[in-house]
Amino acid sequence: MLRGEPSYVWRAGQERRLQLMLAHAPALRGRTVLVDGCGVGTYVQKLREQGATVHGLDIELERVLNPVAPLPALVCGACEALPYPSGSFDVVLSHEVLEHVRDDRQAMCELVRVLRPRGRALIFAPNRWYPFETHGVQWGGRYHFGNAALVNYLPDVLRNKLAGHVRAYTARALRALLQQLPVTIVAHTVIFGGYDNLVARWGAAGSALRSVLQSLEHTPLRAVGLSHFMVLKKN
Repeated sequence: MLRGEPSYVWRAGQERRLQLMLAHAPALRGRTVLVDGCGVGTYVQKLREQGATVHGLDIELERVLNPVAPLPALVCGACEALPYPSGSFDVVLSHEVLEHVRDDRQAMCELVRVLRPRGRALIFAPNRWYPFETHGVQWGGRYHFGNAALVNYLPDVLRNKLAGHVRAYTARALRALLQQLPVTIVAHTVIFGGYDNLVARWGAAGSALRSVLQSLEHTPLRAVGLSHFMVLKKN
């Protein structure tokens, strides 16, 4: 799997997702949190500001060695083999990571394993029904960066030729990763993006478009949103 780029700057889209996390994992002060696939530690830093003890793991050593701020407790490792004892964390965050790992089922098992009983996992993952594949495509022997329209609507055999480097999940496929795991789904919805680039480029028109799209999260049209947001509680 080709891996995506982490969040390097903090903008409205990241803040919106942080507030969504905090709504489902309140009272973080004194809690122990893992950011699985932490990139350069952007969310690690923000969650620490909530008073939590936050650990971060990323498979890219360069990112762990060059975080956005001096951040202890960042380690290099794979999501499929987390280097932590079972039951280590009150909260685990997996933010747009599962689609990139080699074995997403094993990665999910590890997320659950390191959670304490009644701990929560906060999971963001790409929605298969979003009209654009945001991770680019492979075509003509080359990788083409950018949004590719309607790729995710193709049958698997065709989609995987163009975007086999990254997964996108239907709700059923994402929930299938939970089979026989000791968790309860607390919440599962689909959200639209922050569209900060559009706002920066189009100004008021971009802001209006963002507001319209995000308002669709309260309608059945959320089914074509950007990302799944799933909250799990360990039994």
